[in-house]
Amino acid sequence: MSGIVMLVGEHSVSNIIYHALAQAFSIDAVIREQRASVVTLVRRRLRKLGIRTVAGQLLFAAGIAPILTWSSRRRVRRIIFSNHLDTSEIPPSCTIDVPSVNSDGAISELERLSPRVVVVNGTRIIDEKVLDSVSAIFINTHAGITPMYRGVHGGYWALASGDPGNCGVTVHKVDKGIDTGSIIAQATITPTTKDTFVTYPFLQTASAIPLLIQAVSDALAGNLAELPPPPGRSQLWTHPTAYQYLKKRIMVGVR
Repeated sequence: MSGIVMLVGEHSVSNIIYHALAQAFSIDAVIREQRASVVTLVRRRLRKLGIRTVAGQLLFAAGIAPILTWSSRRRVRRIIFSNHLDTSEIPPSCTIDVPSVNSDGAISELERLSPRVVVVNGTRIIDEKVLDSVSAIFINTHAGITPMYRGVHGGYWALASGDPGNCGVTVHKVDKGIDTGSIIAQATITPTTKDTFVTYPFLQTASAIPLLIQAVSDALAGNLAELPPPPGRSQLWTHPTAYQYLKKRIMVGVR
């Protein structure tokens, strides 16, 4: 066994990450959590953000995101093709489905597999009890430059904030915080005028793959290095509201 296990969500980016890693390493297993229900997600956001913000986020998700997805479909296909990304499903033979990465079932599987490296992608925040259940190094690919763009849609928010120099990706160790773990590697991307909120994550994933492969290789060899965080204020970002997106599109031109 290679000592590599993945913790993933049900996302196309997780599929891409799996296939890229599988070309370089033998993956012992992929522990995949189920999507949280819409009701659960909405209730969670209401407690944190309030009804006005959540209503705006739902309006963006229902009214704007589908249009962006449709209009960006050719550009997404081009990015996938030119970067040799494989979005096909992870083979069922190596997949273990659990209700949550924080469930007892997920912990039991990690303890049984006893990996040296756990690669995380697209999951909910991982509880400390999970991180402490095995002695492995947990490594995550984050679609943003930390610590300035923690949370979600870091590439979009960097562009929307007039900070294109920090539109990129971070490979980092996972700790109990939200994208607060030690930085292993970072890279920036330069979107074109054809790119949108929908295509940024694919560009970021393509940029992150070689960094992640090197990080896993170094972790297995026992010589994983850490980088000091870049200068900037640590900030946690969430999903844009319809108003925020339209304002930034009109005033800044970020699609």
